[in-house]
Amino acid sequence: MNSDHAARAGAATFTWYRRAAWRGNAYAQFNLAQLYLRGHGVERDDAQAAAWLARAAASGLAYAQNHLGALYYSGRGVHPDHVLAARWFLRAAQQGDRAAQFNLGLLYRKGRGVALSHTAALTWFYRAAEQGMARAQAQLAHGYLHGLGVTVSHPLAMAWYRKAALQGHVAAQVQLAHMYARGLGVAASSAQALYWFRHAAGAGNPVAQRALGLL
Repeated sequence: MNSDHAARAGAATFTWYRRAAWRGNAYAQFNLAQLYLRGHGVERDDAQAAAWLARAAASGLAYAQNHLGALYYSGRGVHPDHVLAARWFLRAAQQGDRAAQFNLGLLYRKGRGVALSHTAALTWFYRAAEQGMARAQAQLAHGYLHGLGVTVSHPLAMAWYRKAALQGHVAAQVQLAHMYARGLGVAASSAQALYWFRHAAGAGNPVAQRALGLL
């Protein structure tokens, strides 16, 4: 009975979004695309999802632009095209969409769809990191730790890893623990290293779990 009710509700949602989408509502177009991607209220259809995302993106909706870029990157519902992925990520990133800024940073770091540039990657990671995105903070810290597009700075790497770690980013917690253990960018502290290894180990990270076994 509950499954029947959910199915009817999903179909009704699809119908309302489709009506609004055909009238040109960009938000409805985006939501309709999400239903097609997930197969909620309608049979999953990645090509239809991409088509509706393209309409919403053309209207200037930043998160539709970011999602469309992701489809082009992965080749879901469209032919894979890293150049088009980068273009849509850029349009969304310029509007301040932090997910797009992060995605664009990854493309620059890998040289996919754009010329490889650690400096450009760091610039976009910084913009997303400033908006509180833990993954971007961890990537920014990685850049400072290894001198990717910037002069090596252990204190700045430590500061950004800490920001990400405090949000529960497990890989950042592991890196933070290693930096405390080695005294990189901060006074060495076995207690702090243990603290962060325990956090990461509790989240199931095998590196942290092995490190705890050696302490």
